[in-house]
Amino acid sequence: MREYGPDLTPPWKRKRAPVPEVPADADLVVEEVTTGFCGAVIRCERTAQGPTVTLEDRFGKQRVFPLAPAGFLLEGRPVTLVRPRATRAPDPSGTPGPGRTASGSVAVPGARARVARAGRIYVEGRHDAELVEKVWGDDLRIEGVVVEYLEGIDDLPAIVADFSPGPGARLGVLVDHLVPGSKESRIAAEVCGPHVLITGHPFVDVWEAVKPASVGIGAWPRVPRGQDWKTGVCRALGWPENTGAAWRRILGSVRSYRDLEPALLGPVEHLIDHVTVGGPAGP
Repeated sequence: MREYGPDLTPPWKRKRAPVPEVPADADLVVEEVTTGFCGAVIRCERTAQGPTVTLEDRFGKQRVFPLAPAGFLLEGRPVTLVRPRATRAPDPSGTPGPGRTASGSVAVPGARARVARAGRIYVEGRHDAELVEKVWGDDLRIEGVVVEYLEGIDDLPAIVADFSPGPGARLGVLVDHLVPGSKESRIAAEVCGPHVLITGHPFVDVWEAVKPASVGIGAWPRVPRGQDWKTGVCRALGWPENTGAAWRRILGSVRSYRDLEPALLGPVEHLIDHVTVGGPAGP
């Protein structure tokens, strides 16, 4: 005999559970149901067409959506966003709100760093490595990803051969000024493989990956060819010609991913995804 559950009401006649209303507080991370766009709330506004919410993803891209009923997912569940009683303006410093890391990820309070994965990320340049640590350090420790300093791209083929990348030990490399036709791009082509991902940014130096407004300047100056770029920047900006002090000033202006250009954010996120796909981290 077929067994029936206690509720014989046809599905189309059953009352649906009400969708909860959630205040669209700043830094709340949600997903818009029709587009799949995921981002943090940065503001709510009243418009002629009705209330809207602006979301910003971790790459700095912003999109505006209406506050439609059941229009968003919060931790995978449908919710209706409503205007908060007192809308809080975003922090102009770019500092992430409570519950978020500097990279824009949801923070895990009290989480311990995992045992390191076999996979690694190499970062060319000491300043590049320090910037990656400042913005993505919390995420990398939770994921068990170790970042190592790569002094120069010329050493990369030997490093890859010695590392022996595989499905459970993926290798990612972040390279300075990776543009078509460059020495960096030719070396990268030599060592590419299914378990090796080499990404880079287009900037002459990682200093340029920091948004000028975050540093308090109008734009990064153009330095004539043949001059040391960092020294030329210091001269043009009227800073003391001490590149170490200049970098500490620049790094100190970075509080979150919002202070960085998307051309750096994307490659770093891509590397983290690549390394964490294979070979689980330890507990």
